[in-house]
Amino acid sequence: MSELTNLSAYDFHLPENQIAQFPQFPRDRSRLLVVHRANGRIEHRSFQDLPEYLDANDLLIANNTRVMKARLPGVRILSKEGEPRELGGKIEMLLLERPSAEDLARLGAHAGDGYAYWQGIFNSAARQLAGFRFGIPRGNGDYLEGELVRGAKESPNGTVIARFREDPVTAGVGELPLPHYIKSKAESDERSYQTVYAKELGSAAAPTAGLHFTEDVLAAVKARGACWEEVTLHVGLGTFRPVKTEDIRGHHMHEERYAVSTATADALTRHRAAGGRVLAIGTTSVRTLESIYDGDAKAYRAGESATSIFIYPGGREIRAVDRLLTNFHLPKSTLLMLVSAFGGRDLMLRAYAEAVEKGYRFFSYGDAMLIL
Repeated sequence: MSELTNLSAYDFHLPENQIAQFPQFPRDRSRLLVVHRANGRIEHRSFQDLPEYLDANDLLIANNTRVMKARLPGVRILSKEGEPRELGGKIEMLLLERPSAEDLARLGAHAGDGYAYWQGIFNSAARQLAGFRFGIPRGNGDYLEGELVRGAKESPNGTVIARFREDPVTAGVGELPLPHYIKSKAESDERSYQTVYAKELGSAAAPTAGLHFTEDVLAAVKARGACWEEVTLHVGLGTFRPVKTEDIRGHHMHEERYAVSTATADALTRHRAAGGRVLAIGTTSVRTLESIYDGDAKAYRAGESATSIFIYPGGREIRAVDRLLTNFHLPKSTLLMLVSAFGGRDLMLRAYAEAVEKGYRFFSYGDAMLIL
């Protein structure tokens, strides 16, 4: 195991008071730390200054996923189906994605059988076995009932599959899945935890690098002559699952669904062929582009699929992206490893140390970094 594949090589000290608890308002007043890879120079700017670094050679790629109300807080149902309902201890489910047809078939189920099926993470003091029943309050004294059809121990990644008589997303019983370290939930989170260009509903977390954009910044980007394209990657377990192996090569990413249109893939291929730069907005955009890029043909391929790509220093080289806009990430996270693969671990950790020293705000509601 080399230094670059050692988990402890991606640790850093972060004072708790620099973990952002509230969104910046207006969004584009966040700070922007600019890192020049060519010479190691670091600048301290405002996110409003981003367009100054762009011109007609830049094509920006944004992840237009929209965050679902994926957190389902509820209670256990103790009685059997058909008997008077008794309510037990608290539970919580985080919806991640719809199960594949293959997973449903293994459970003797299929889409269209009258249930809505969801795969997710389940928290309960009781054992999470198939047949476990629970209820999510509707707000009118009633509950949307769910049942586990696959328990956590029956899954290789610890997720469960639950079925509902009504889809919990469209039923409106869930909450936005704000990160656990955000202690105060405000009404503004309904708007601030979505990007201004969010369109495709399906994420369990926001693509946070995009949260800084306002309509004014988008207009300024386009006024500089830069191009704008969008892809979709629904953020799930793959993005925020912690690394538990000391040798990071032993970590396995959970698959996340993505979609790239033919028009976007062709625009990327033409832009790169003409000598242009691709600027990825966020690590999810990087993972999507790396998953569709054909390095031999120097072309981006359209399609809908799932990716479990894991990018880290010394592993797969980043070839589909020339510039990166990102937030500041958790110590020892796959996101920090991806950023280190792009910018170099030593330079990124030096930039992080300077960000800590200068009082930058970290994580989902935190400040931004532009790596050139």
